[in-house]
Amino acid sequence: MQSVIESVGEEVTDLKEGDLVIPTYIGECYECENCISEKTNLCLKYPVPLSGLMPDETSRMSVRGQKLYHAFTCSTWSEYMVVDANYVVKLDPTISLPHASFLSCGFSTGFGAVWKDAKVERGSTVAVLGLGAVGLGAIQGARVQGAAKIIGIDINEKKKTKGTAFGMTDFINPNDYDKSIFELIKELTGGLGVDYCFECTGVPPLINEALQATKMGKGQTILIGAGIDHTVQVNLLSLLFGGTLKGCIFGGLKSKTDLPIIIDKCKNKEIQLDELLTHEVLVKDIDKAFEKLKQPDCVKVLIKF
Repeated sequence: MQSVIESVGEEVTDLKEGDLVIPTYIGECYECENCISEKTNLCLKYPVPLSGLMPDETSRMSVRGQKLYHAFTCSTWSEYMVVDANYVVKLDPTISLPHASFLSCGFSTGFGAVWKDAKVERGSTVAVLGLGAVGLGAIQGARVQGAAKIIGIDINEKKKTKGTAFGMTDFINPNDYDKSIFELIKELTGGLGVDYCFECTGVPPLINEALQATKMGKGQTILIGAGIDHTVQVNLLSLLFGGTLKGCIFGGLKSKTDLPIIIDKCKNKEIQLDELLTHEVLVKDIDKAFEKLKQPDCVKVLIKF
């Protein structure tokens, strides 16, 4: 999502009325232990706002006297929002606005997980489970990083075309086989498994499949997908034999440091986002967007205000 600033508070100094910005849910202070360490993008001063309120635990929005929540500070799908200035990133107004709307999450999360969190090396083997916007971002990130083999996994056969457009070298539709996903991935890698596996669905059984699909001793499984289950069973031997299972928020991207770099890559055509936009609806027809999401050829729906 991208927005235009209608007005700013008196303590805001780096933004002004009329600026084009992307609202995010990741803050960055440049000063706290986490920001200085370079080991994480999770700022301690401006943490992920899970409560749905402003950083001071208040709401600045209401309708007919009823308090409204800010939803990760972003308040998306509303025509007006109140956002803490530490959670917005200023945009170059010359960038394609539909492309910019894909970068506050989704594609950038997958791309960032490969680039910033896993730091995939040239010549590596990579598998990506789930080829929505996040998974396609991971595939393009792997291509940009120079991965030698990029395996995409999805039960939607139409995602094969999308994955190939973003840099996928091999495609697996699990419904076409009687074998488990990790067995199919190992068959494509000489029985070794991949160096990196990115799980983009959050479905508990697939997390275990992803872990078992990586190389013994040094394979890394990065969980990006946000599922609704809070616990998952994993294969203990995969961990004991050196496998790594970790998660990351927003692909490990720092909002003010890293997101502008991705924006520049999009502007300079180093990253292609045209394949993401498959449908458009007006905000008054937003209910139709949910129906379009169920269509097999849908990746991203652009909502126009």
